[in-house]
Amino acid sequence: MRPKSLEKEEAIRTMALQIIAKEGLENLSMQKLAKAANISPRTIYLKYENKEDFLIKLFIEEVLGNYESAILEDFSPTMDFTEGVKKIWMNAFQYLKNNKPSFALIKYGKSSPLLNKAYQQKNIKQGDYFSPIHNFLELNITAGIIKNFPHDVLRALLNAPLIDLVSEYFDYLDRPQQIITEEMLTECCESVIKGLLK
Repeated sequence: MRPKSLEKEEAIRTMALQIIAKEGLENLSMQKLAKAANISPRTIYLKYENKEDFLIKLFIEEVLGNYESAILEDFSPTMDFTEGVKKIWMNAFQYLKNNKPSFALIKYGKSSPLLNKAYQQKNIKQGDYFSPIHNFLELNITAGIIKNFPHDVLRALLNAPLIDLVSEYFDYLDRPQQIITEEMLTECCESVIKGLLK
């Protein structure tokens, strides 16, 4: 039998992700979360200092590792650059479109200090996660295939368009026709790749 504290913790996280998926991250409050998880707000504040502390821990413990595993599925640092970037994009797209709460946390983290605080809190350094992608970029820089931009710049050029396209994908779910298809994603990915090649 599972300890009650673990069951409560799981209920809190499950309900948080459900609220984020249905109502958006901005509508998540500790009071609403406590009510949805059928616990007192005090129980949440025993483990988390505030909403930001909760989101940091939720991001690291529920999103980051799963996102990394999804992106790296069938990916190798030694892949051809075009093939590798397409694999990263398609893996990320499949994961994010099926995990809207995770996407909401990733997107929120990009526009707030959340990610930096999360990494500092857990002493996560660049390369601790997604190291095969770092190696992939370094191999292609060394081989003279792509421009020698700093890794943070390359990551921004690879990720920012993808995150915006996933955001459009979710926006278009409520419209008559979805414009963010895998074919459209592939074309956009190819445009990004062309911009990075030497």
